[in-house]
Amino acid sequence: MRCNMSFIFQLAMEKKYTPNFITELQPNEVFVFGSNLDGFHGGGAARVARNKFGAVWGQGVGLQGQSYAIPTMQGGVDTIKPYVDEFIRFAKAHPELTFYVTRIGCGIAGFKDHEIAPLFTEALHEPNIILPREFVP
Repeated sequence: MRCNMSFIFQLAMEKKYTPNFITELQPNEVFVFGSNLDGFHGGGAARVARNKFGAVWGQGVGLQGQSYAIPTMQGGVDTIKPYVDEFIRFAKAHPELTFYVTRIGCGIAGFKDHEIAPLFTEALHEPNIILPREFVP
């Protein structure tokens, strides 16, 4: 079987990635950020979520305003996975929304992209989940 390189190139060009900096969203768009379970959104993307997109101080998980919190500060990658799985289920149930996932866990929480990216494997083909380039193989 021969690989059609122009087709693969076209697919790669059509793939959208989360911008490095998001300063505004359309009404149907959601900013997905890493949080802590206590919802203390004091730094990094969590602070952006609180200041710009309706994240609620004291709420560390789920949809809040135009943001969605995924806890990343409570242990290892294995403790993050259930929250990512929950997020993916939520996004699949809400195809009317577009979710821009930031590099959750790769800032203040201290994880590397290659540690977090595999958690989003199921999201790779979901049209309403936009991932950072670093999370896409």
